[in-house]
Amino acid sequence: MDAQPSEQVEREELSPYQIFSKAEWAKLRAGTPLTLDETELSELRGMNERVSLQEVEEIYLPLSRLINLYVAATQDLFKVTQQFLGSREHQVPYIIGMAGSVAVGKSTTARILQRLLSRWKDHPKVDLVPTDGFLLPNAVLESEGIMNRKGFPESYDLPAVLRFLSDIKAGRSNVEAPVYSHLHYDVMAGETICIDRPDILIVEGLNVLQTGKPPRDGKAIPYVSDFFDFSIYIDADEDILRFWYVERFLQLRETAFANPLSYFHRYASLGDDEARETANSIWDNINLANLRENVLPTRRRAQLILRKGDNHQIGSVALRKL
Repeated sequence: MDAQPSEQVEREELSPYQIFSKAEWAKLRAGTPLTLDETELSELRGMNERVSLQEVEEIYLPLSRLINLYVAATQDLFKVTQQFLGSREHQVPYIIGMAGSVAVGKSTTARILQRLLSRWKDHPKVDLVPTDGFLLPNAVLESEGIMNRKGFPESYDLPAVLRFLSDIKAGRSNVEAPVYSHLHYDVMAGETICIDRPDILIVEGLNVLQTGKPPRDGKAIPYVSDFFDFSIYIDADEDILRFWYVERFLQLRETAFANPLSYFHRYASLGDDEARETANSIWDNINLANLRENVLPTRRRAQLILRKGDNHQIGSVALRKL
């Protein structure tokens, strides 16, 4: 099945997006040099991801060029504003939000984009923070009876996310973010990563584009996306996402789950049929429910939508019109 623009992105003449086929988007590379080789790309690919150097050239290089132009324009606007205000404040990081379903390939996309953007001379320091680290610890989720809602908006420490992004946007140095372990399926107590005034920060997670209902009294409520300068949503059909999730579960059963320290070690001994049944049950009850309730509704808030087909490749790009 070839990737097609999402049904939710209407016909181009009615849509807030300009829609590009892969071939049309690839032309916008405009001579941007390829700065990745196959060895590096193999280190950046996630499990089951099949990103090729050709796709990097056709999709990711034009995207890195676009973001580079946006960053330059924002830097110029910052300088003009500082001149107007007579201020000499430090330039603040350009923040990119990246959202999408479980198993859609957010982490791989974020890592590739991080590497490409860091090789533009005007912004060599590009950091990446997954929002998994801001999940509430398992002990808290269990005490509140929402362990089966892990990944849903209520399972995150939202005030901590907002404090982190506020400090980043304020230009503060050495801002710490918590660390999540996929092996232990939990936040690692006392472990942090330090973000020290990057030129660009990529924030990747399921619900980073979500908002809530505005209050009736008109008081301002900050959302995570309020801190983003640019946002990306990675999209694919539900049946494709299910297939990728089950495929990944079966591979993890023989790799990460086989580690006795793994939270999911109990799944390592499952046979093929039982493993597929278990993976489909987890998908239906948790990941699909979260996708439909919380993740998918944020797609239209993104400035750019990357649409994937069942071959894992991006077949179209939708860019919001200015």
